[in-house]
Amino acid sequence: MANPRLEYPNPHYLMKNWIVHLCLAAILLAGCASQAVPTKTALPEATPAPSPLPSPSPTGPPTPLVVFCAGSLIQPFADLEKAFESKYPQIDVRNECHGSIQVIRHVTELHELIDVVATADAALIPMLMYQTTNPETGLPYANWHIRFASNRLGLAYTEQSQLAETINAENWAQVLADPRLRVGLADPRFDAAGYRGLMAFALAQYATGNYRLFIDMFNGQFTQPITIFIDDEETRIDVPEILETTPDAHILLRGASIQLIALLESGDLDYAFEYESVIRQHGLKLLSLPDEVNLGVEDLNDFYQQVLVNLDFQRFSTIQPEFRGEQIGYGITIPSNAPHPESAELFIEFLLSPEGRAIMDANFHPVFPSPDVDGCENIPPSLAGLCQAGN
Repeated sequence: MANPRLEYPNPHYLMKNWIVHLCLAAILLAGCASQAVPTKTALPEATPAPSPLPSPSPTGPPTPLVVFCAGSLIQPFADLEKAFESKYPQIDVRNECHGSIQVIRHVTELHELIDVVATADAALIPMLMYQTTNPETGLPYANWHIRFASNRLGLAYTEQSQLAETINAENWAQVLADPRLRVGLADPRFDAAGYRGLMAFALAQYATGNYRLFIDMFNGQFTQPITIFIDDEETRIDVPEILETTPDAHILLRGASIQLIALLESGDLDYAFEYESVIRQHGLKLLSLPDEVNLGVEDLNDFYQQVLVNLDFQRFSTIQPEFRGEQIGYGITIPSNAPHPESAELFIEFLLSPEGRAIMDANFHPVFPSPDVDGCENIPPSLAGLCQAGN
């Protein structure tokens, strides 16, 4: 018997079956394709993935931008906040307002992380921020600032204010000394409007030759007196570290000038020293002070500089806070430890842009045609163009 063999299928048979199966598969594929693609349109070699819709920019919560400003900037900076956030929805501006000295103390003494500082007296920034070092970095809290806006000191009052029909630009200092009146003054230890109110009386003395105006107004009003010294070259006003009014005083102190507005509106005050922009914003009556007194005219700087206010504060033991009369100038800077400096630069750019200037103008707050920059060598590159424009 022959040895058994393993029988393999006929190769011609295998080839025939393979061709049949291949044809059936092709027919099935053609049927599927005819349902998905019109018969007259050829399929592309490769179908690209559709482009995604633009995603909101930026993703996540907006960047907080903490802005501390002088109280007289509350209303214009609130309007700036709305317009800025509309242009930069990825940034959330958080305004907080105080007296100008208090604004800086939040940075240098309370060590709060603040992105933008704006004060009603630009001189405060080099005085209190350039000369104060951040203990964490060893750097000064600021080494540049922009003097960007001005104002005029005025008297705010209402129709209900006593002697409203009597007071005018010539007799205002004598009228305010009347003990029947209630006169509001920002605390000069915390607010630039406060020490400028003191300056106004000293300047009025020079302008009128009546050297009793300051004493008649302030004598006996405080438990520790504000003193005035006059010589041939200047008048120096010394403010004590503890400043409290006596029980029968007709002067009322508040930490920020803006806090006096509600007291005027309620009738608790007859008059208050305020900036003209604030008086107009709140629809109060304005007594415009003479140019020699209102600290609003650059050409009178030599006259204003005859007056010096000295703050006798232990908290400023390493700094001598002295303020010499000059045209009012608002200052703005970015602290060296600001958490969001790029956003802060955008805010300052916007403030000084035509749109920002228009907002300030709408709030009766004058902005200098060309800002004055101190510390151009240190200013962020994005703001460096201001040095060429203003200096």
